[in-house]
Amino acid sequence: MHYSVAITNPDASTHLIIVMGVSGSGKSSLAKALAEHYGYVYLDGDDFHSQEARDRMAKGQPLTDAMRLPWVIRMRDYFRGVARNHQHSTLAFSGLRRMHRDELRKAGLKTIFLFLSSDKDTIQNRVNKRAGHFMAPSLVDSQFESLEDPSHEQDVFTIDVNAPFDQVLSMAIHVVDRELHHQADALLA
Repeated sequence: MHYSVAITNPDASTHLIIVMGVSGSGKSSLAKALAEHYGYVYLDGDDFHSQEARDRMAKGQPLTDAMRLPWVIRMRDYFRGVARNHQHSTLAFSGLRRMHRDELRKAGLKTIFLFLSSDKDTIQNRVNKRAGHFMAPSLVDSQFESLEDPSHEQDVFTIDVNAPFDQVLSMAIHVVDRELHHQADALLA
């Protein structure tokens, strides 16, 4: 019996759970909770941004694809390094562009993407209430404009974040357990 593989690099021994979506979708909260649940290392894609990029976003200026690419390459190279140490990780990462998601797939880790989906009004309300984040609330529109729908990519699983957080976390754990942790069991069945 043949099973389709819904994760990237299924033979890799190091896991990477990428929690992606527009700013304000809850990526950091979910990635931290998953890291705690599985005993993985939590990383935030924002920590890989240059100071220049952070300053630009703080001024309400969106990044161009050319500005995002070095950021994504820094993350890809970081994960190539941790693969040698078998450091399982979760990453909060916008992942708005397919080419950026593809760069992280090239890191060589057993990877799954959890796409946090919501409507623009809900996200704008969340971002408006958020304190202490470097990204200006005026960038929500540009986030949605930049988002290339990932829902048809085989290693991307969509989670509606309009539910209460404990339900979102439960859905995420269910997907990760089914697709990442039990994938080898399914292939042997």
